[in-house]
Amino acid sequence: MDDRYQYLLLMAGCLAITLPLEVVLRARVYRRPRRLLLAMLPMLVVFVAWDLLGIHRGHWTYSEQYTTGILLPFDMPLEELVFFVVIPVCGLLTYEAVGTVLDLARRWSRRGEPERSGADA
Repeated sequence: MDDRYQYLLLMAGCLAITLPLEVVLRARVYRRPRRLLLAMLPMLVVFVAWDLLGIHRGHWTYSEQYTTGILLPFDMPLEELVFFVVIPVCGLLTYEAVGTVLDLARRWSRRGEPERSGADA
């Protein structure tokens, strides 16, 4: 395998692993694209600006061996922007899926509780 694509393949793997959370647990992250964009936009602005500053000032560099060589404006590697999109999406999918599981667990545990009368409540 060409090492230049390892990082992009890793990001694709992250998306593939978390995709069942959308489908099986109904995380509803991809189904609400406007909400996803509004949630991610502030983070993207801050982290991309921070990254560009670091690149410009020479605080960090990127390995040509593990990146495709595709550079976005201001010499940001494509892989860096992909990371800033993929990892938060995977995090949101996980967060929403955990919320769904906890909600289902609460509902399931209430099914076994006896009904309370008005005097007991």
